[in-house]
Amino acid sequence: MDVSKGDLISELKILRKGRGVAMPQLSERVGPALRMVCELTKEDGATEARRKISERLTVLSSHLPDDLRTVVLAAFGLTPDARMPFYQDRVHWAATRINRDDRTARRRIDDGIAQLAEFAVGTLRPVTRAKRVGHHWHTEELRVALAVDRPVPEAFEFRRVVADTDDLTELDLALTVAAPDSSGARARKEDLDVEVFHGGILTGRRMESSDRFGLALKLPAALNHGDRHEIALRFRARIEPHYVCVPRHPCDLFDLHVRLGKERAPREVVLLNKAFQGDARDPIAEGTSIPVNEAGEVHVRFENLDPGFAYGIKWRWSEPSLS
Repeated sequence: MDVSKGDLISELKILRKGRGVAMPQLSERVGPALRMVCELTKEDGATEARRKISERLTVLSSHLPDDLRTVVLAAFGLTPDARMPFYQDRVHWAATRINRDDRTARRRIDDGIAQLAEFAVGTLRPVTRAKRVGHHWHTEELRVALAVDRPVPEAFEFRRVVADTDDLTELDLALTVAAPDSSGARARKEDLDVEVFHGGILTGRRMESSDRFGLALKLPAALNHGDRHEIALRFRARIEPHYVCVPRHPCDLFDLHVRLGKERAPREVVLLNKAFQGDARDPIAEGTSIPVNEAGEVHVRFENLDPGFAYGIKWRWSEPSLS
């Protein structure tokens, strides 16, 4: 099915009525275009459909200008403070947030929905499922929170996986750490500290290269095709001045928060989006500069990651001042 921008706009305008995404009869308000964009299946119940729609619209809205993102999220009832039973009340709430009247807020909502639909159609990739052929599982969502401003950098990883085959009992994961400073040295097992908070048992760890560990995670129970499973891991390791996801298996969403800290501000932070893995280490490789907020943090997200490419950020530290 081809999704047109006009069809998607019409369906989104229907969705914003009443309670928005919180409406009891959500499935009756979701048309074929929105189903395609949000990858809804016939097996999805009301709760799962609501989750998929909410997450997809939130991700798409993140690409809008601040004012349009504010009013669009409110229009669909995706902003916690704007979860009101009537659309006109959400419009008024949005108007106060952008310091405009209700009529202007309605126009901004229409503009935001049009841009959101254009972006959704432009990035819709019907080959997503085809990319999963040959893979036993894929990542539906990966969220990482990394704190660099610690004696040893620490990351929490929350991952939701989906089985693409029956009788899946183990996940193969990998993590790259910084090798010792001496030239030609290899990373050692003690250079990486891994804890499983929930979702399985770590049963294997092997060196796949001089700085990459392969990890085997045994699942609590076998998964069959379409089953979802969530895992939570904590990593502690010395890292190079970059953090990227280089997926082995297809990944639908990668959300990354990096706390670089305020004590040592980076000179520049560069976005890596479908880059070659070596670009993360290459000081000459270019990328788009992105800002660091007042808390010394960076937040980026990516969709439809291709296996083998790098997605994330790298940074260049400022030179220490001489006193």
